[in-house]
Amino acid sequence: MYTQLTATNLASFIDSLDKKTIYEYPNSKTRTRIQIIDVCMPEGPITIKRCDPSKGESFDDAKPQTISSKMLWRLASALKPNHPVNIDRVFGASYNTRSALETLLLHTEFFYLCYPGRLEKIGPNTEVKVGHKHIIFDMDNPKRKGIIVEKKINDMVVTEIDREVRFDSLLLNHKSTKKVDIELDRRHAQIQVLLIKAAASMGLISWVASNDHSIIYNGQRLIEMDEVMKDMDSTPALQGYSKAPEAGRLIDCIWFTKDGKKIPAILEIEHSTGVTSGLTRMKNFMIEAPDLKDMTYIIVAPDEIREQVFRKAAQSQFSEMNIKYLSYSAVEDLYLLSQRKIQGIDNIRFFHTFLESIVVQD
Repeated sequence: MYTQLTATNLASFIDSLDKKTIYEYPNSKTRTRIQIIDVCMPEGPITIKRCDPSKGESFDDAKPQTISSKMLWRLASALKPNHPVNIDRVFGASYNTRSALETLLLHTEFFYLCYPGRLEKIGPNTEVKVGHKHIIFDMDNPKRKGIIVEKKINDMVVTEIDREVRFDSLLLNHKSTKKVDIELDRRHAQIQVLLIKAAASMGLISWVASNDHSIIYNGQRLIEMDEVMKDMDSTPALQGYSKAPEAGRLIDCIWFTKDGKKIPAILEIEHSTGVTSGLTRMKNFMIEAPDLKDMTYIIVAPDEIREQVFRKAAQSQFSEMNIKYLSYSAVEDLYLLSQRKIQGIDNIRFFHTFLESIVVQD
């Protein structure tokens, strides 16, 4: 019977590789090489060095880099036997050692390189297109360590169509004369629903911004969903902070434990570069509940505006909040992985592997 992979498994696979060998990337055009310096068992981190000999670089001068335990846990949770996984999809724009992790795993005995087809929907038609690079875990067919082998899977197609949450019937609670506004609002609501569903799978309940209560998903208003908190006024975690519920009323999503005693995350969804308003709402909430300042404050935003989010969230006025970043692609993957009912992994620890810390400017 298959048991879900863990960070310990991935660290062990890489630890079994020859530390004296120099490893090449799967793309022959990539001149950079990798050397394993150390694997800290049982679950990382893994220390590596990288250099490009074609540029005259050497490993002696290269700075050590880290493949963190968080990375190993996050990837391990996404893996299952004979199922193609796209590393960039798992990590989004996060972690500059993600390609090194992919490369080292491909040199182990249980991971293969593959290019599954992908379905692309254009109007009413669906076509199979050439797929992107994936890795595939095949424990039943080990190969020789130290080499990269491509596995032919011509009959396999990876598609967005098999994602479980559908948004075709998502209705918004206001009208707009601009199509672009409608699409921005719809995407915002999609991410909001994913956060609600992911939280529910982790045994949590969500507060949703009051101005979004009337959005309809799957024939039901968000406020009517079992996974959504009806009001925050009587929540145990906020008792003694009489102004906190009002301060948090327009925050996009706040996660509570079902008993209402703990707040694992406060999340603001930003679809453009207008991040400051969300940060300000979260800061006002923190001010009204100062003893809860160590809660996890998160900006959720598209992968393509990550740098803008970091720049604005790193401003000194938000220093007390220890802000985290969660990309849209990470939200989607978090939702999909949370549906597997993975056993033996702490839910909040699992969730934190999807977050990036933002360093505050002095």
